[in-house]
Amino acid sequence: MGVELNGLDNPYFVAMYEGVKAEAVPRGVHLSVRAPESNADPARQAKEVRALIAAEKDCYAISPIAPPQLVSALRGVRQPVVFLDSPLDRASARRIGLRIATAIGSSDFGAGKLAGGEMVSLLHGTGQVALIGGYPTGNGALRLEGFERAIAGTGVHVVARMNAGYIRVKAELTATQMLREHPQLAGIFAANDLMALGAADAIEAAGKTGKVAIIGLDGIAEALDAIRTGSMSATVSQYPYVMGRMAVEACIAAARGDVLPSRVDAPVAVITKANVARAAAMFPRPFQAYSDPFARLLRG
Repeated sequence: MGVELNGLDNPYFVAMYEGVKAEAVPRGVHLSVRAPESNADPARQAKEVRALIAAEKDCYAISPIAPPQLVSALRGVRQPVVFLDSPLDRASARRIGLRIATAIGSSDFGAGKLAGGEMVSLLHGTGQVALIGGYPTGNGALRLEGFERAIAGTGVHVVARMNAGYIRVKAELTATQMLREHPQLAGIFAANDLMALGAADAIEAAGKTGKVAIIGLDGIAEALDAIRTGSMSATVSQYPYVMGRMAVEACIAAARGDVLPSRVDAPVAVITKANVARAAAMFPRPFQAYSDPFARLLRG
């Protein structure tokens, strides 16, 4: 099984790798795993995908930085490909003769809606909020759109929106500027936890910890710690560890010829002060039951 992950500078994809490894070892799956050092290097990822394909694996699991930039690298691949988190669209796959066995992820728009609903609750339906995105398009943009859909029609209003490239220190600088320009800011939603932690750093430096609600997205361990201590209000956890385990199951099933569901949603959960202890105790696994159709296939 050839595995190409997104940048391992993000704990989210480290957890995905750990899930892959945890499932592959007991199942006797031989792994070849690659990942660029940063999610800012899609060209490096495309080069690594070409190297994986040249090694002729039975199945590939890929978590793209930017799916369209992998089209050339994947052209003509005949083995099944499992996409994680950000799939290549199926029209592009058909044009290059690629067989997408399945796509495993969660709805970024839906996760953003969960975050928006939590923000409305935290602010009791009214207040100024700011949004920190990753890049202008892609998963982060969908998360922000979902958040805005959830707050529509309430008294919660977006007064600022900026991107910070999923980098903590950039998000800290961005949040500092937002606080300066909008002193009445009551909440910040960041499209991933690293940026939410950067916003928390800015809030702490301004002496406003606990006065500005901060919600992130991913559910990394440091975000859970921040929720416990009160520097973050909530996160929407997407459980990349489960995505990694499912990817191995899906590859085994696809390589033996099973027909897989075209898309499988990994579990998501809103983590707050009320349930963070349970979430942390089970980390990186979900603390609630979830459906795994690939495990059922392999038992059949």
